[in-house]
Amino acid sequence: MTRLTLNPVSSLRVSRHQIPNTSIQNKPLLIYHSCLPASATASSIESHLKDVGVVTPEWRYTMYSRTHFHSTTHEVLCISGGNAKLCFGGEENPGRVEAKVQKGDMIIVPAGVGHRLLDDFDSGFEMVGGYPKGKQWDMCYGAEGEEEKVKSIGQLGWFGKDPLYGDEGPAIHE
Repeated sequence: MTRLTLNPVSSLRVSRHQIPNTSIQNKPLLIYHSCLPASATASSIESHLKDVGVVTPEWRYTMYSRTHFHSTTHEVLCISGGNAKLCFGGEENPGRVEAKVQKGDMIIVPAGVGHRLLDDFDSGFEMVGGYPKGKQWDMCYGAEGEEEKVKSIGQLGWFGKDPLYGDEGPAIHE
């Protein structure tokens, strides 16, 4: 399948957020604004991600309304429908990021960064979620007994290629 025609990297607007107390590897939360074409569907996004070959798309869904994070992998979220307000870093964290996202955006959530849905504005909010090839995701909630999982986050590698753009994308410069 042919790759999607993305917003060129040269004109891409990327928000970078360092979130205190959650970014164990000191990697930023990245939001690529309007990087996907308006015509993109969940299926075409999945095909594009498979073609680039950095992440494996694994699900289509909204975001959980309970704060959670992943200790075994970073997460790539491509917005395939609607719009929403999301929280990154945990509601109690004064350095949290509350971001409005919409169809056509992509988010890279570093392992260990808590995230949750705040409001989907009844918009049919949907994402394609993917993870680096060979990685299995887990669900953590900051509960007692997860301390060893949190320690293991420091050993995870970062992206060698950008999940959406391949050799030239913003993620490889972090």
